[in-house]
Amino acid sequence: MTDNEFKEHLWRAANALRGSVTAAEYKHPVLALVFLKYVSDMFGAQAKVIEKRLSDPEHIMYVEDKELLKELAASYAEDRDSYEQDNVFWIPQEARFSNLVTYSTADDLAQRLDKAMKSIEDENPNLNGVLYRDFGRLELPAGKLGELMVILARLKFDPEQHNSRDVFGEVYEYFLGKFAASEGQRAGEFYTTKSVVTLLVEILAPYKGKVYDPACGSGGMFVQSLRFMRAHEKDFNEDGDLPIYGQEMMATTRRLCQMNLAVHGLRGDLGKTYGNTFTNDQHPSLRADYILANPPFNISNWGGEQLADDPRWKWGVPPVNNANYAWLQHMLSRLAGDGRAGIVLANGSMTTNTSNEGVIRKAMVDDDLVECMVALPGQLFTNTQIPVCLWFLSKDKTAGKKGNIDRRNEVLFIDCRDMGKEQVSRVQIAFTDDEIHEIAQTYHRWRGTAFADEKAYEDVKGFCQSATLEDIAKHDYALTPGRYVGAAEVEDDGEPFAEKMNDLTSLLADQLNAGAVLEKELKKKLMEVGYGL
Repeated sequence: MTDNEFKEHLWRAANALRGSVTAAEYKHPVLALVFLKYVSDMFGAQAKVIEKRLSDPEHIMYVEDKELLKELAASYAEDRDSYEQDNVFWIPQEARFSNLVTYSTADDLAQRLDKAMKSIEDENPNLNGVLYRDFGRLELPAGKLGELMVILARLKFDPEQHNSRDVFGEVYEYFLGKFAASEGQRAGEFYTTKSVVTLLVEILAPYKGKVYDPACGSGGMFVQSLRFMRAHEKDFNEDGDLPIYGQEMMATTRRLCQMNLAVHGLRGDLGKTYGNTFTNDQHPSLRADYILANPPFNISNWGGEQLADDPRWKWGVPPVNNANYAWLQHMLSRLAGDGRAGIVLANGSMTTNTSNEGVIRKAMVDDDLVECMVALPGQLFTNTQIPVCLWFLSKDKTAGKKGNIDRRNEVLFIDCRDMGKEQVSRVQIAFTDDEIHEIAQTYHRWRGTAFADEKAYEDVKGFCQSATLEDIAKHDYALTPGRYVGAAEVEDDGEPFAEKMNDLTSLLADQLNAGAVLEKELKKKLMEVGYGL
């Protein structure tokens, strides 16, 4: 089966076992077991790497006794340093997936899993407090945990296959997305739909420098940034480098992020603890090259009443009942001199003039910090129908790599509301790969980045417009792309207006007559059951 079919098969089998347990509760043990399978397989693969190293001619020439060589291999295979030097987690014998799955039908499997997770944390200090250890409290029918382990045992890490590690990461992300769809409204706490994450990353194009997400959820922004970097390493004939920094308010979601990073082979600095980014900032001295975030927007309980004199509010004090402009200014304060940020916010942030927000927006525009605004279509998210947009902020608009393009005192507006041609479900859409490429290339051509193709940027009516700060001032500093790009030109079908109106009015008359017949029939049916109108 294909990779997608394999992931879907795993999901259906795993989800069928949860019974009456909610998706919000069930995701933690399932993802923890995916992580356990991954670290166990990585540990086993490292043992083979160690054995292969010892079989190299360089070692053999010094050890003529083959039995001694086997003993050395066995000794090194249980030596912690042989694993830690290659950034492989040390997994105690009793905590390895292959050992635990033999107890799949045992009555005490849940307790064994809890002890296994605790022992892994004890042996690996950087995993302290990360792993799920509540298997014993799950209200699952007897045997279900064992069945789940047998299903996940189908995942295999093969060091000989270059994409084997990716399978675990993709399964982890796929499960996150499926759980988000099941949870609905609450999913926004830990998951941003892949379509939006991909668009943010393709526009910001993180390749070398520090990446920061102050509301990192389960880490989707980091993972997609890594994919972008790896996809372009051949283009630049050099390795990318993206040190990761993040913060998450929810302890359980922070653990999901730490495991997500691990199964993708990433290490990140998520601060010393979880907490509110505004009142308990874990990276106060950070200056990031790229910031990507989908923060909780329109929130009122963000702690603003404690921060009236905060130095981050350089462009104005944000209202205590809405954090949108606090997020924007926090991210500006964490940007390096030539850094750029991409932020998902509610559409209202583009036009609001209440509680000092209009004043802050004007100051940010006048200081030439707003680089690009993107209007998104509805139904992109699993957890909200609130219309959203993307803000792109920059402290240096002269950093183009092609043709010395200088975009100072200009803002690019892109209107994507008519895009999103991929139907994910009855209630959700996504951008196609071609649409994401078109939007991202529009930005890169305008900016003149190294990721732009050979086409020159052009304004396209109804889609994109490069506006001056003077243009924006004339619109009272509203940043809605539709105000600037205008309406797309509609191709003339050649039918005279008079004839078209005759056809339309004739059609309307037919529909009104049909409606009258239906109304009459409805009244008749209601009368028959004693409900006359």
